[in-house]
Amino acid sequence: MSVAFRDYYEILGVKRDATEKEIKTAYRKLARKWHPDLHTGKDKEVAEEKIKQVNEAYEVLSDKEKRSKYDRLGTNWRDGQDFRPPPDTEGFHFYTGTDAGASGFSDFFETLFGGGSRFGGATRTARRTGPVRGRDIEAELELALEEAYRGGEKSLQLTTRELCQVCGGAGIEGNAFCRMCGGTGETPGVKTLAVKIPPGVRDGSRIRLKGQGGEGLGGGSRGDLYLKVKLLPHSVFKVKGEDLETEVIIRPEQAVLGDQISVPTLDGPVLMKVPPGMRAGKRLRLRGKGLPNPKGRGDEYVVVKIDIPGHLSAEEEQLYRQLAALRREV
Repeated sequence: MSVAFRDYYEILGVKRDATEKEIKTAYRKLARKWHPDLHTGKDKEVAEEKIKQVNEAYEVLSDKEKRSKYDRLGTNWRDGQDFRPPPDTEGFHFYTGTDAGASGFSDFFETLFGGGSRFGGATRTARRTGPVRGRDIEAELELALEEAYRGGEKSLQLTTRELCQVCGGAGIEGNAFCRMCGGTGETPGVKTLAVKIPPGVRDGSRIRLKGQGGEGLGGGSRGDLYLKVKLLPHSVFKVKGEDLETEVIIRPEQAVLGDQISVPTLDGPVLMKVPPGMRAGKRLRLRGKGLPNPKGRGDEYVVVKIDIPGHLSAEEEQLYRQLAALRREV
């Protein structure tokens, strides 16, 4: 008896030489997209069929033995084409309708693998004889520059994927895919965490929260949660490695004669000396006013901009005219 061939690579949207990571990423993306609980009416029926196909494809391509056997069929089969065991498949055991298990998979799957699925029966039981540690999760943690500099505690709300309470993470309920989790073994959830931020964390650094990752199976421990720090744009400072950069505006007479001006820093405003003859665009350095590093702290660079007041009195305007006349005589 012939059955319809299934192109598992096409179902997951990956190439035939896809890595395990690429296959897992594609599966998770499609499992979220076609989760039956996210659809209603006829769309829900379509989603239920799609999630079955996605789960079946992942069942084969994520298992080295099954994938190897599937790949040996060759690349000449087209999706939807009737499949009969090829004549050059020595060493294969093809199952018939009488010896295949009722696993909820397609006839094509049953023909190749029978009921030997990680989603049910003896195979799944054998593979989970002991506890399985939950997977590690990575999320983004947005911080203001001051929060990263000073550290402290921050409340964070995360969308999580929890072990399905109906199927216990198996993805199977009876002889069919679990309707609660759509066969993924996980359901969405929300958790609020109080995160301790060490002082001086940098953009791109990771904070590890032990035991806050994915839930383990069979009594296994939870994975870890890694928070990747993303510094938000700042209205005053630009971050350049361990150094900071800011701008100050001075008046023409301050640039010519020099002065002491107030400059913002992460520790609060400080007085900075502007030497005489300052030109626009010049950078002045405040040593040790940057971000922490293993040797201490970086520096803060102050870029000078020169501007005139928005309103000049008659006396001030007259003085500028006199100055202009003196410059013409030079």
